Formats: sequence, structure tokens, C-alpha cells
Amino acid sequence: MLKADAFEAHLALAKKNGPHPLYVLTGDEPLLVMELQDQLRAMVQMHGHTEREIMMHEKGFDWSALMNAGQTMSLFGDKRYVELRIPTGKPGRDGADAIKQFCAQIQQQVDAKDPVDTVTCIFLPRVDFQTQKSAWFTALDEAAVAVRIDSIERALLPNWIAARLKKQNQQVEAGELGQRALQFMVNQVEGNLIAAHQEIQKLGLLYPEGTLTEENIRDAVLNVARYDVFQLTESLLAGDLARFNRMVDGLQGEGEPLVLVLWTVTEEVRLLNRLRQGIDRGDNLQMLMKVNRIWGNKERLIPQAMQRLNADRLQKALMVVSGLDKQSKGLQLRKGDGPILEKLPADPWEGLRMLGRLFA
Repeated sequence: MLKADAFEAHLALAKKNGPHPLYVLTGDEPLLVMELQDQLRAMVQMHGHTEREIMMHEKGFDWSALMNAGQTMSLFGDKRYVELRIPTGKPGRDGADAIKQFCAQIQQQVDAKDPVDTVTCIFLPRVDFQTQKSAWFTALDEAAVAVRIDSIERALLPNWIAARLKKQNQQVEAGELGQRALQFMVNQVEGNLIAAHQEIQKLGLLYPEGTLTEENIRDAVLNVARYDVFQLTESLLAGDLARFNRMVDGLQGEGEPLVLVLWTVTEEVRLLNRLRQGIDRGDNLQMLMKVNRIWGNKERLIPQAMQRLNADRLQKALMVVSGLDKQSKGLQLRKGDGPILEKLPADPWEGLRMLGRLFA
């Protein structure tokens, strides 16, 4: 699969040489998916694919529609652009067979160098490792121009914001002041890339081209950050207490169910305890992570956390989440529950902050 920047290079060549008959875009970040989708549409329209048809995979979807899309003539004789959206990322058995057959049809067209009268683009959410190994996705990856659209990690957000500002001929101040301004923006827009894009555009409307001061940015940028419980556990692993507390505030303000937040955090604490016990027995951490199916950002964060967290601290964390679980279910903690639980605030959301301090 191509990454987004490599796909932009492909589009530049396709503007001259013409489109491929089949594209696959996979990713969970709406802004980045929409932007590449718009670029793809503009390119195919440049080559005369002006008739657009949209298909949505849902219960009862007729897969023959996909098979026929490239074979039936356009009503107006125009070249066609067909979009198929599979929101779940799971086409089912019939869909998997249809996709493999469709890919074989596309491959024959490519090998024969037939003219491209119909361009098809299939949209999928981010595909996990198991899906990437499936026969239907392997067929897509081989027959199509497949593009993986990665989300922007927090560590990369300052550079992403700076690059977006540069496109509208603006930049932050040099040195520490500029980095502080970018970090402020990151804190305000994290987890909400569409809103980040809008805030950057707003800066372009409010201020002239050139250098933006930290004061300019603080005056203009709203707090539009959006968090999810998985980001919360990442901040816990990183030991970033300030970010963890912002996320607790954000999740509470957005009405995220406390039970869901506690369940996710508790699972993370239990996992870390298992890893700690394995390490203390002399087991290899990389092997332990593989057995526990740990990948993505956590592959980087967990080794760092293990260096900070000993068995005693993780046992205390386990006691804290146990107490928070009782509180969330309306149970009262008693004095005999132990000194750790006696220190828990009455409000479980405040108790989460106490947990964060154990990981800092």
C-alpha cells in the first residue's frame, strides 16, 4: 500500500498519463480521506470521467452492481467514476468473492492495456493486520492503487500545523516562542483534525501573510480538542500528566460514559501488571508484547512505561482502578479497604487524576 504522500506523487503522474481503473483509500481520519478523495476526483474529471455513481455497502447490497459498473455503458456516453463505500470494512463472504472476481477483471484490463472508461474507488476504514492478510484485501492491494491514510499522531501535529500555515504563507515565530505557540494549538485541537484545519484557515482570514505571534494564535484559536478513551490510555503510558488531566476533563465534558473510561483504563493497568510480572520473571518484553498482541503506538510507549513503573506502583494502580470501579457502581468504600483506597476522592473522575499521578 502507498502512503498519502506517495499517492500525491501518483496523482501528479496520472494527470499526464491517465488514471488507473481501480483505487482503494483506507483510513479513519475524515479530513485526510476527504482531501485525497477530492484530489482523486479532480484528476479523473480532468480525464473526462464526469459521470459519478456512489454505492454504499449495507445489508442486502447487490454485489453484481460492482461487477457491472465497469461493463455497462453510461446513459450519456460519458466516462464514469464509481465510488463504493464499505463503512464496516467487512464485505462478508459474498462480498469477498465479488471483490476477488472484480480485481481479476481489473487486472485483465490493465494487462491488455484497455482504455479506462470507468474508474472505481473503494473506501474502507483503517484495515487491521488480520484484514490485510485476507484474500479479498490482498487481491485489492495487488490489482488497485491502494492508499493507507494514517492519522496524525500528537508528536507530528506541530509540524503538520506549521506545514498548513506555510501553504497560506504564514508561519509562527522562530525559536521557543514559535514552538510554544504550536504546542498551544496542538493542545486546543488534538483529536479533531477537521477543526484544526478550520482554525488554521481562520488564522489566514484574521491575519495577513507573514509571521504569527503567540498572542495572535491564543486570541484566535478555540479549544476544539476531542479525545477518546484510547488516547487517554496512551497519555497514561507516556506519563504525560498534564495531557492526561486535559483528556479526563474533555471526556467528562463530552459526556463519555464513566464505566467505559474505567473499563478501558482498567484493562490497560491489568495488561501492564502482566507484563511487569513477566519481566520480573526474566521474560523478554518484545516477546511478551507479541503474545499480548500489542502494536501501533503502544509498541513504542509500553517499553518506556515499563522503565518507570515497578511492581509496587502497578499494584497500587490496580487497587485504585478497583476502587474507582466500585465507586462508579454506587458502592461505598470502607476504611478497611486499605490506605490507598481511603485516599480516593468521592468523585471517580477526580480519582482518575490520582491514577494519573501514579504513572507520571
